[in-house]
Amino acid sequence: MDWVRATAVEQLGFYWDSTLWPRLAGLTDEEYYWEPVPGCWSVRPDAVGNLVSDGAPPGEVPDPPPVTTLAWRINHIAAGCFHTRASTFFGDGSVPADADMFDPRHLPASLPGTADEALDFLRRSYEWWRDGLLSMDAAAFEAPLGPRGSFFADQNMAQLALHLNRETFHHGGEIGLLRDLYRAGLGQRRE
Repeated sequence: MDWVRATAVEQLGFYWDSTLWPRLAGLTDEEYYWEPVPGCWSVRPDAVGNLVSDGAPPGEVPDPPPVTTLAWRINHIAAGCFHTRASTFFGDGSVPADADMFDPRHLPASLPGTADEALDFLRRSYEWWRDGLLSMDAAAFEAPLGPRGSFFADQNMAQLALHLNRETFHHGGEIGLLRDLYRAGLGQRRE
């Protein structure tokens, strides 16, 4: 199973190095928050001023779901995929060990407010997740996630890693499309 760990990490690393990270070069704050259509989900201040992602509880997401901003997509990958999972399985002990991977205590109190801060958060979260996977031996990679995996408790880290790869590829492709539309002038025509 160690070849699966190496392959999953290499697959994500190749996508990161060849596609996602280069596509984020030059991101500005204006583009980060650009809303291509009315009613986008984005990153906004909550009641106490912390920046949080718009969203809805599972089962309450509108159909079709809203279009999202680059801020939403980048933070979905950084916080929702890498950061929360790295905190859950490779954390520093600041979140109790009984907190499952969907526990909001794994999220930062406030998401990044600028494009540069968001890219730094994305890079650090990716590296934390990647380095955590690389630190595991084959037996740990094959073992069930257990209670920290929530309703995926019976699945193993290999399944979680491959799922997060899919999430990253999916949302990364949408990031690329949003950047293409912005650069093509849609961002300047739509207020």
